[in-house]
Amino acid sequence: MSEPTTLSNDITPIGSAVEPLDVSLPQYYNNRELSHLKFNQRVLAQALDNSHPLLERLKFLLIFSSNLDEFFEIRVAGLLQRIQMDRDNPGPDALHPQEIIERLAEECHATVKQQYDILNDILIPAMEAEQIRFLRRSQWTQAQGQWISDFVHKEVLPVISPIGLDHAHPFPRLVNKSLNFIVELEGKDAFGRESGLAIVPAPRSLSRIVRLPDELCEPGDNFVFLSSMIHAHAEELFPGMQSKGCYQFRITRNADLDVDTEGVEDLARALRGELHSRRFGNAVRLEVADNCPHELVQFLLDEVGLSEKELYLVNGPVNLKRLMSLPSMVQRPDLLYPDFVPGLPKGLSRKDNIFEALSAKDKLLLHPFESFNPVVDMLRQAAKDPDVVAIKQTLYRSGSSSPMVAALIEAARHGKEVTVVVELRARFDEEENLELASRLQEAGAVVVYGVVGYKTHAKMLLVVRREECELKRYVHLGTGNYHSGNARLYTDYSFMSADPVLGEDVHRVFHMLTGMGKTERISRLLHAPFTLKKQLLKLIEAEAEAALAGKQAHIMMKANGLTEPKVIEALYKASQAGVKIELVIRGMCCLRPGIAGVSDNIRVYSIIGRFLEHTRAYYFANANPQVYCASADLMERNLNRRVETCFPVAKPTLAKRVINELRGYIEAAPGRWELDAEGNYQQPPAATSEQKPQQLLLLEQLAGYSEVP
Repeated sequence: MSEPTTLSNDITPIGSAVEPLDVSLPQYYNNRELSHLKFNQRVLAQALDNSHPLLERLKFLLIFSSNLDEFFEIRVAGLLQRIQMDRDNPGPDALHPQEIIERLAEECHATVKQQYDILNDILIPAMEAEQIRFLRRSQWTQAQGQWISDFVHKEVLPVISPIGLDHAHPFPRLVNKSLNFIVELEGKDAFGRESGLAIVPAPRSLSRIVRLPDELCEPGDNFVFLSSMIHAHAEELFPGMQSKGCYQFRITRNADLDVDTEGVEDLARALRGELHSRRFGNAVRLEVADNCPHELVQFLLDEVGLSEKELYLVNGPVNLKRLMSLPSMVQRPDLLYPDFVPGLPKGLSRKDNIFEALSAKDKLLLHPFESFNPVVDMLRQAAKDPDVVAIKQTLYRSGSSSPMVAALIEAARHGKEVTVVVELRARFDEEENLELASRLQEAGAVVVYGVVGYKTHAKMLLVVRREECELKRYVHLGTGNYHSGNARLYTDYSFMSADPVLGEDVHRVFHMLTGMGKTERISRLLHAPFTLKKQLLKLIEAEAEAALAGKQAHIMMKANGLTEPKVIEALYKASQAGVKIELVIRGMCCLRPGIAGVSDNIRVYSIIGRFLEHTRAYYFANANPQVYCASADLMERNLNRRVETCFPVAKPTLAKRVINELRGYIEAAPGRWELDAEGNYQQPPAATSEQKPQQLLLLEQLAGYSEVP
């Protein structure tokens, strides 16, 4: 990689003689929810990008669908709750919740229409050209229809429970995001009832797409939607009655858990009690097939308590996320990204003694381009090593079947002191975390749930080993979760070290999490909610002072989100002082770059590609050390209401590497979007054939990857 570039000549220094503008004015801030939606729109745009293989483009469309589900479950639900509770306190952008809701509704309706247009008009025809077909009912041959009928009678009808609507059977409380059908009926049943309507919930145990036998079809892969099967046989659920129509629909509900931690003696028990309610929260969105008659649509809206603003009429399956199984159901590696083997630096193979390697020098890994195995091996070796006396680790999202959890259980059973801080309130992973906490406790590990009111989001592993009659500490600090699967999909840094000062810092953070007492003095780590935000502001201010003193000043920051007002204000002031600021913010960004006299010197990029950009890294040209990596995003929740760690990368070779990798993201045009002063994202003109996305360059450099076999 090239050396990091110096300050360019296009910087606009304001100088100390110029009266600074009020950078807290609302016109200088993007709304966080609208910005979050724009990130999801950038994900959807990947489905149109021919540089991605076809089935990967389908995955991007389905990821957008999943992201949008969560957006409604959490973001939109939260706004509606604020309106209902009359909490009309606007953020830095000064937009009120009702105004945000109206703007989101307009954007979401247009984007959902675009999503189904892409699916129906582009991706499905492209898959058909590759002999991957979804057969509509009108296309079924007699033999296919008979096979489908047999399948429905054997596999579908026995597990379906239709619900006729009458005074004794009111509209049911349907599970969040479940596939359902409303059926219009004619005639009387065995009891003389003729309400005319029924609800058919589709069991979640059933696959949403079913592969037809090859001998009944044209060459290739041929599928039928479960919804088509149920439509074709809906009348059989109501013997003696006639089905006038069958239409799929889905309800999205508020899924944010509301656990009042004040006075709670057992957080785990309280959380278990709330998990069930997530499936039946207040409705926030209704999706209905676009051929459903208006009177039935209105009936559904009335039953779930929504208006037409929350209604989405869709031309296709209402539960697109469940199509994510398709790529694994077809043997078409030519339509997917080529596989790769992550790189493995010297001294970190499974055969090596990882403690000897770390005693020799610090290790920095960038996943998924470099293997996550050394992190797992560190814990596995610690579990078996008779010289290891204690292990401490934080778990936020790891998965209940994680090899790291298995290693912790093994270590505890071998009699080592194992302490695990499990964050039970990791959204949508609460149930899994409760399960793994129970498994760890049964093995003899000490399990704590962090600090009430502060999520433990820090990624820390501490191993204490007896060497030559002394105790020595080894640490792993990361920007991502201890999840082997995510380490193949998310970009994250792992830092591994035997530095005694850093080991003491990590020990003290664990002590604060598991014990009680005043804040302990930490030497090198920055940690939220105590020192991280304060030190980041000081580092930004120091760059501004350097610029005003005539020095070259430069800030590069990479994170998933930037919403914290004080950080944004500090960056605006640094820009006014003449600091060159380059930000790589994947998701929501409330800062507006390129505003004359305010943010002339700030550029903001978002990278969307094969891997989810998840690294948090900061560079300050005039600091010592210059480079930091962190578990924290630049958001209020991370800096003010979470336990986070930010660790310095002090070794010159490792710091230089991080700087060059940051620079690569900024300079590589493919896959890069740039934010303008109006809050919109633009892609650069079509890249030349010589240009490659930074993710591909990192694959080539760190994993020896080549797109050409």
